[in-house]
Amino acid sequence: MKVSEKDLELRMARFKEACKKSGAKLTHQRMEIFRELAATAEHPDAETIYRQVRRRVPAISRDTVYRTLSALEERGIVRKAEILFSRGRYDANMEQHHHFVCTQCGLVRDFYSEALDGLPIPKPVRAMGSVESAHVQLRGICSACAEQKQKKGSRK
Repeated sequence: MKVSEKDLELRMARFKEACKKSGAKLTHQRMEIFRELAATAEHPDAETIYRQVRRRVPAISRDTVYRTLSALEERGIVRKAEILFSRGRYDANMEQHHHFVCTQCGLVRDFYSEALDGLPIPKPVRAMGSVESAHVQLRGICSACAEQKQKKGSRK
C-alpha cells in the first residue's frame, strides 16, 4: 500500500532535516533506500527494500542497504518493527503511532490512538530506568484473513 505523494514529500523533507541534524551524509543511495521505505505503509524488511531499490540503482549492494538501514535506525530516523517469527521490518513513519500485526499473514499496519499514547508507565517499569518512548503492538487476525477463514468454513 503506497502512501500519498504529500506524505512521501513530508517524510523526505523530515529525512533530509534529520540527516542534517545527525550529521549523516545525504548520499544518493541513502536517499533511494529511504524513499523506498517512505513510499509504502507495508513495513518492508531489508531484503525487500534491497530488491526494490536495486531496480532503480542496479549497482547498490545488499550490504549497503542493510548497513544504511541500521545506521538510520541508530540515528532515530527509521524504526525497526520487531515482529515475532519474522525478519525485522522497517518503518519510516516517525510520528507517534502503534502497530496492528496479523498473526496469520504478517500484515503490519500503523494506527493512531491518543488513549494508547497516554498510557501511564507502571512504577516497576520506571524503577528499571527511564522510558524514552512507548509503542503498543496489537496482534490479531486481519479482516482479509478472517474473511478467507470464514469462506473456507462455509465451504465445509
